[in-house]
Amino acid sequence: MFSLLILAHPCHSLSLPDPEGALRFSLGGEVSVLNPILSTDSVSSAVEGAIFSGLVTVNEKLEMVPDLAERWAVSPDGKTWTFHLRKNVRWHDGVPFTAADVKFTFDSILNPKVNSVRRSDFIIDGKPIEFRVVDRHTVQALLPQPFAPFLINAGIGIIPKHLLADKDINRARFNRRPVGTGPFIFKEWRAGDRVTVERNSGYYLGKPLLKQIVYKEIPDANSRLVALEAGEIDEADIPPKDYTRMKAARGVNVYEYDALLYTYLGFNLANPKFADRRVRQALAYATDKKQLVGLIFRGLASPAYAPSAPVSWAYSDRVPKYDYDPEKARRLLKEAGKENLEFTILVNQGNKEREKAAVILQQQYKKVGVKVNVRVLEWSALLKIVNAPKDPKDFEAVIMGWSLGLDPDAYAIWHSSQYPKGFNFVKYKNPAADKLLEQGRTTIARNRRRAVYRRLWDLIAADQPYIFLWYPKIVTGVGERVGGLSKPGPAGLFLHLEKVYIRK
Repeated sequence: MFSLLILAHPCHSLSLPDPEGALRFSLGGEVSVLNPILSTDSVSSAVEGAIFSGLVTVNEKLEMVPDLAERWAVSPDGKTWTFHLRKNVRWHDGVPFTAADVKFTFDSILNPKVNSVRRSDFIIDGKPIEFRVVDRHTVQALLPQPFAPFLINAGIGIIPKHLLADKDINRARFNRRPVGTGPFIFKEWRAGDRVTVERNSGYYLGKPLLKQIVYKEIPDANSRLVALEAGEIDEADIPPKDYTRMKAARGVNVYEYDALLYTYLGFNLANPKFADRRVRQALAYATDKKQLVGLIFRGLASPAYAPSAPVSWAYSDRVPKYDYDPEKARRLLKEAGKENLEFTILVNQGNKEREKAAVILQQQYKKVGVKVNVRVLEWSALLKIVNAPKDPKDFEAVIMGWSLGLDPDAYAIWHSSQYPKGFNFVKYKNPAADKLLEQGRTTIARNRRRAVYRRLWDLIAADQPYIFLWYPKIVTGVGERVGGLSKPGPAGLFLHLEKVYIRK
């Protein structure tokens, strides 16, 4: 049990959690939708994490542990998963949670009429996973064949059948007024301003110590830092330029840790400017990543070369690296007939690192005769462009990042079937990569899977549909008044929101 008497931070006397405490988060953009089977962005997911629960969740060691399912079993052939659900769970409107809700959620993801980018997570070699209700508190997943990422994918937030069964999920009022089973209950969404959630006193893992969480929209990184220093919010990323100052600041604790993230410059391969691989390789040779990372991060990031992160067990740094070589870049551009290349990079407003990167790349590419324009867009406007379900899409290049799952399965990002309605919005298409992506999902032994993904990373790095830019260190400032944080690591500081508290 969580003790109410808490060992205080050195700056505090012994302090109790304030039962009226409100945690104030900031969001780097506008929430797009509050439905975990529809959302595609980290801003929406951040809020959904407080409202919804999955069958399973992750702990600080990145292991899968029970959540709505109290236990599970898998058949010897790896094709039948049986989940035994908790019996004491209610939706926020008081209706009991049952196996029917679980089946409804996964059936909805698999329904082609529902705009879910998660569909490929539950289709194996073209065959959907079948979900079956055994009894009120038992549900089975019947897989066409063993599927390595299945348990992790099963952690997606479950949605209520009784509120959505007869609705068009894509346009349901629910998506702005969600009802979940998580530790916090949706209260209010003020567009362009904030989302507020309140304590779920009936939460099955124990009554949360916070009364309320306010997610305030502050797109600009500098503004978020000012708000943290002023005590208006309780947590914000620390930009590299402010790192030394914030480490010495009073009232804020600074945490740093590695994460499953990378940032990239992605090209629209449906655009004739980037159809030739030599053009993309030329731009990779023209990219001085060491300079880029040095100027922006001052040691708080490292150059990226593969579509994985160093903290992943499937990472490999033995991929084509395209070390900075402007002469080679010029030669490849000439061979491809693109000496006078000009294109526009889209970047999201308020992300100062990406904005700076766009300007630095503009200068680096100018040295090899390439003209780059930079267009800064509000986050939701940028998402609308890259996620538009059409071919071709209306962008040339974009700087974005991927927050990766615990499993290295990257089918949703790279498989050719995931265009134009999936995460493969750059239209990457390589039959050999498709085969490896399919193989990686159905290979169970970790050492064999690792070998598959190393071959895949080699292929993708050779094709350069993205120029992989950097692996950032997460550097976060949290107000001293906040307690109950998780151990710093890839799973994040606020892993167990019900245990987070504000000191009296």
